[in-house]
Amino acid sequence: MTSAAATPLTQDELKTLVGQAALKYVVPGSIVGVGTGSTVNKFIDALASMKDQIKGAVSSSVASTVRLKALGIEVFDSNDVPELAVYIDGADEIDGLGHMVKGGGAALTREKIVAAQSKQFVCIVDDSKLVQALGKFPLPVEVIPMAAKRIAAQFVAMGGTATLRLKDGVPLVTDNGQHILDVTGLRITDPLAFESQVNQWPGVVTVGVFAHQKAQVCLMATAGGVQTINYR
Repeated sequence: MTSAAATPLTQDELKTLVGQAALKYVVPGSIVGVGTGSTVNKFIDALASMKDQIKGAVSSSVASTVRLKALGIEVFDSNDVPELAVYIDGADEIDGLGHMVKGGGAALTREKIVAAQSKQFVCIVDDSKLVQALGKFPLPVEVIPMAAKRIAAQFVAMGGTATLRLKDGVPLVTDNGQHILDVTGLRITDPLAFESQVNQWPGVVTVGVFAHQKAQVCLMATAGGVQTINYR
């Protein structure tokens, strides 16, 4: 008699699994860099189980700060923490070298800041986020509002289409008081060069390509469990 096939894990269960797996990268006694998003929320919930073993966290968004504090985890200003041992965050896309597209939750600028002050970036995703080349997910770009139309035109010249992100029918305002353009139609084959180029455009606050601040480790939830990928 054969047993019934195991029920596939739901997306929410995969996020819980990979959020819990990230705990092994948390250094006891340290301040942890914490990202933003639904997968990171699972990590924050798991982090609460060892909150007495850490000093606290540096958060990349208001939403994550609220969640951390509600669970009794102290949140530090990034200016008061010279360096972080590890930054745990998700991604909208990740390629085979650890380059990512981030910003679906509109926190890309603060995420890049926290990533830059961290010795190690651990990305937590499910396997649907793995791509051969970045660009399938709409690329978020945080912009100063007065420059939005000109920057959108520059993306059109590259072959893309840039759309102002709206919330409740009006332009979404980030935690930094800026707007977001979501760019489609691009295939980003050289993420390092692309990030450097777009970040130099006047009015761009941050482009959502994380190549200079790429992941060193990816914990990827799959049907068979959590796969660990180490990048050079």
